[in-house]
Amino acid sequence: MKNNLTARTVVIVATILICVFGIIGFPRSGADLAKNLSDNIRLGLDLKGGTHLVLEIQVQDAVKADADQSAERLKEDLKKQNIAWNSMDTPDVTKVEDAENVAIAIKGVPATQSSAFRGIVSERYPNYILTALNSTDYSLKLKPTDLNDLKVDTVKRAVDTIGNRIDQLGLAEKSVQQYGKAGAKYEVLVQLPGVDDPARAKELIGTAAVLEICDVKEGPFPSKEGALAQKGGILPLGTKLIRSKPRGTQDGEQWYIVAKTPVITGREMRNARPGQDEFRKWETNFSLSQDGGRRFGRYTEANIGNKLAVVLDNQIVSVATIQSKIEDSGRITGLGSEEEGVDLSRYLRSGSLPAGVQYNEERSIGPSLGADSIHQGIVAGLAGLMAVIAVMLVYYKRAGVNAVLALVLNTLILLAAVSYFHAVLTLPGIAGIILTIGMAVDSNVLIFERIREELRTGKSVIAAVDNGFSKAWWTIVDTHVTTVVSCAFLFLFGEGPVRGFAVTLTIGLIANIFTAVFVSKTIFDYELAGRRQLTELSI
Repeated sequence: MKNNLTARTVVIVATILICVFGIIGFPRSGADLAKNLSDNIRLGLDLKGGTHLVLEIQVQDAVKADADQSAERLKEDLKKQNIAWNSMDTPDVTKVEDAENVAIAIKGVPATQSSAFRGIVSERYPNYILTALNSTDYSLKLKPTDLNDLKVDTVKRAVDTIGNRIDQLGLAEKSVQQYGKAGAKYEVLVQLPGVDDPARAKELIGTAAVLEICDVKEGPFPSKEGALAQKGGILPLGTKLIRSKPRGTQDGEQWYIVAKTPVITGREMRNARPGQDEFRKWETNFSLSQDGGRRFGRYTEANIGNKLAVVLDNQIVSVATIQSKIEDSGRITGLGSEEEGVDLSRYLRSGSLPAGVQYNEERSIGPSLGADSIHQGIVAGLAGLMAVIAVMLVYYKRAGVNAVLALVLNTLILLAAVSYFHAVLTLPGIAGIILTIGMAVDSNVLIFERIREELRTGKSVIAAVDNGFSKAWWTIVDTHVTTVVSCAFLFLFGEGPVRGFAVTLTIGLIANIFTAVFVSKTIFDYELAGRRQLTELSI
């Protein structure tokens, strides 16, 4: 008995020490204590204040990009089979709802080659629907299921990319998730607790960082009007006019005519890092995926002496002449500063957004709201706790002390778990903690009432305590399991604050089984140890 008590005591003391360390660490002063507590117990947006953003992902951009790439592959396939065509274009789209109408328009396929053309499309592009407009013209559109999959994947990748970028800002408490607002399937909710400079975060989130390396057709031109004038006001088919980013106050405008379809894009980017060239000018070195490297190698090998433009967010940052075959790595030169090099590498490393973003909502929540919420939550929690402790001590006498100690340890374990799991504490989370306190008391009430029933039947104190705990055990487990199952559904189908409530309540319930049964029974055993003739129990 004594050895068993010693082992259980060691477990309880070790648990307390681990929990205390998780919450406050090893503070050397009062300032350290406050700092450690603030760092370990992370507060959510509703408590700490911060920035609330709702972004709409422009999924039509991803659908258009997929159609453009398919059109380029189709051109290569038709050339290999010597199948002629006059033009192959994908219309520009500007609205999310236009994604349903994105189609590749193919004109001028000879009627004598229509069978071979259909065969290639059917074999190589099974996710597209081919529609004949007449004997020579066709429309190629994504199947509805594939279109929906592409849009869903675009939103998911956007959420992941935005989350990665915010992580690089060191915002561990951030929340990035698809917005559940009805009728807004392509919106993303971004919450940044404690962000003092939302403009900086918004810049990193909102910069699409769409990297394209494009074939330069002509340029530079001193102005947009001058470039259009030389072409009679109409750009060649399959090209676009892009401005070069100025490098200083003395730099004049420069415009280039480049191919609409890039050679490679940021999707093929594997890694990127800032650096300096031999003249100490800042640049960004990048490496490509295996597939992207093969395509880039084939292109550069066939176009030595031609120019390539590095286009970032529809603005040329570098123009270079292809000197030799380039495969899996390259560099973007001529950057203006170290910050520009670091930012560019961060954009590319965290991933190119699969589509542009549009801000539909932006709200700043002041910290005064959080402070007020914290104050009211603490007051409510303490008031409820004091009332519970008073009732337990009055009604259950000395046994109530047992329940109070278990209750305090339950709260300690819960806060430590929040700290160790880097969870974010929100108002619903605090509600979960308060509900956990109530269920912890309920478990002790079940045990104490069972012990009272056993004492009324005339059993000895030790037998009554043992039977009370053993009989109440399964009732406690049943109630806790059903509540945990409910929390699982809240976590699976809820969002943000609802999930926070489910997490804190689940952790509290698991801790409660330990404190209400293991810890409480150990305290009782200490009181009863060596007192076999005990005839009364203060309960």
